[in-house]
Amino acid sequence: MTKKDLSQLYFLPREIEQQERELKKLEEKAVSCGSGVTEMPRSTCTSDKVGEYATKIADLKVLIANNKAFLRQLESYINLIDNSQIRLIMRLKHKENMRWEEVALKIGGGNTADSVRKAHDRYLEKI
Repeated sequence: MTKKDLSQLYFLPREIEQQERELKKLEEKAVSCGSGVTEMPRSTCTSDKVGEYATKIADLKVLIANNKAFLRQLESYINLIDNSQIRLIMRLKHKENMRWEEVALKIGGGNTADSVRKAHDRYLEKI
């Protein structure tokens, strides 16, 4: 696991939420486009438009599934760290998106921003 991978841990859940909202909107458009209710005004949707919605929905579902799988992988990586201090450093830095100074304060024990950063980096280099 790299720093670049771990840095996604904070923003990935937010991205997934945004993608799920987008999916819901697309599904609502697709349903209203394919609606056969006779009391409603005639739809301007064509079969091409319906197919376009279906393709976008399918693609977005795959993207969401992949992002969720990667998120689970990142969380599992941190959960499986056998050193509780390193595990806490990783969660605070990557999941909570804290600055090194904030991580050091949360860890306590006289740790500095540099000491927690170096412990973090050493662990990643070791793996």
